[in-house]
Amino acid sequence: MSDDIDVLWISSSSVLQRFDKPLLQYISQYVNVAQWEYRHGKDEGGSIDEAVGLLEEYLSQYSQPVHLAGHGAGGAIALTLARWYPEKVRSLSLLAVASQPANTWHVHYYLQRQAFSMSREQVLASSVRHLFGEQPHNTTKKLMAVLDRDLEQSPLLHSLFKLTKLPKGGVSMPMMVCGSKNDPIVNSQVLKDWLKGFKAEDNLWECPKGHHFFHYFYPQQVGEELLSFWQPYHLKSIPKAQLVHQNSTN
Repeated sequence: MSDDIDVLWISSSSVLQRFDKPLLQYISQYVNVAQWEYRHGKDEGGSIDEAVGLLEEYLSQYSQPVHLAGHGAGGAIALTLARWYPEKVRSLSLLAVASQPANTWHVHYYLQRQAFSMSREQVLASSVRHLFGEQPHNTTKKLMAVLDRDLEQSPLLHSLFKLTKLPKGGVSMPMMVCGSKNDPIVNSQVLKDWLKGFKAEDNLWECPKGHHFFHYFYPQQVGEELLSFWQPYHLKSIPKAQLVHQNSTN
């Protein structure tokens, strides 16, 4: 096992990894990046506690703390790990994570299902517009299929009958929170709620646009902000570092 990883990106869903790829390719030109993915079996229920346990087991292979980062539910896993095992985390970067970390796009999906007489397909189509903006019909259909699978893979146990909550608040290590000004899921007001628990070294940044998956549409802009945040914490620049992809299953 290599022990020269600088940044560990946390992914909660294999179907959403494609939207992380442009950002990871950009930052991997300058830092050593590993990607950790949570998966659970088809006949097994997922949970955030199990995901954090598997992630902690993976991190035990490294002798030094790492810069931890993640988007959405992946960010919620990273945040929980940083609270439970702070000695393993050098800094924490959260993209499109609400101050109530469990309030992912899945919550908005189930709230629409509860409040309106809309089918699963109608709400998925609406979710595509919220998460990605207006898309061509064929693209919308493909993205609906992606979101449909993500509902099944998420470690957050949301359903039509119960919405999960996680503890609010910050972490002991330096933290960066990123969002998009036109993201209706984690909007500017929700994003700025993080400021209540910020430390002097914490940072909040908003991408001018890009909706919920702003890091997919603007990977260089987001990457530059992340690299700037990591640099003061003794993160060495490594040109054309290899992107290492790690999977974890239960």
